[in-house]
Amino acid sequence: MRGRSGFGWLELVIGIVLIVLGVFAFAAPDLALTGLVFAYGIAAVIVGVADIILFIEVERYTGLGPLLSLVSGVLSVMTGLVLVVYPSTGVLVLTLLFPIWFIAHGISRLVHLGHIRFVAGRGIYYFTVVINIIGLVLGFLMLFDPLFTLTTIRCFASAYLILLGIDSVVIAVSRMGRRL
Repeated sequence: MRGRSGFGWLELVIGIVLIVLGVFAFAAPDLALTGLVFAYGIAAVIVGVADIILFIEVERYTGLGPLLSLVSGVLSVMTGLVLVVYPSTGVLVLTLLFPIWFIAHGISRLVHLGHIRFVAGRGIYYFTVVINIIGLVLGFLMLFDPLFTLTTIRCFASAYLILLGIDSVVIAVSRMGRRL
C-alpha cells in the first residue's frame, strides 16, 4: 500500500482554504475591499509557501521548473505579507502585485505540467492547463488595466481562487499526492 506524502495533505489544505476564501468573497460582495486584500494576502502567503515547498521537493528531479516555483513562491509570500501588514495601502498595491502573483503562479504551475501529466494523469493535466491559462489571461488583463483590477477583482479573483482550490484538491487526491 502506498503512503500519503506531505505534498498531498498540503495541497488538500491549500485547496480547502482557497475554496473557502473564494466562496466567502462571493457570498459577501459588499465586504470592504480592505477585507478582501487581507484575505487574499493570507491566500498569497499560503500558496507561496506551497510553491517553495514544491521547489524543495522536486528541485532534484528537474531543471528550470523548480526555480520558477521558488520565484513564484517568494513573490507570493512577499505579496501576501504586504497585503496582510498594510491592508489599507494594499488596495493600491493590489493593482500591481495581484496581477503579478496571478502570472507568476500560472507560469509556475504550467512549467510543472509534464510532471503533473506523468503522475496524475491526463484529466488533471488538462484541468490544470485550463485553470492556469485562465489565471494568466486574468493576470495580464489586470496588469495592463488597473481599473479593470479594481472593478472586477471580487468576481474574477473569487472565481479564480475557487478554481485554484479545486485544482489543489484534485491534485491532492490524485496519484500526485501519493508516494511512488
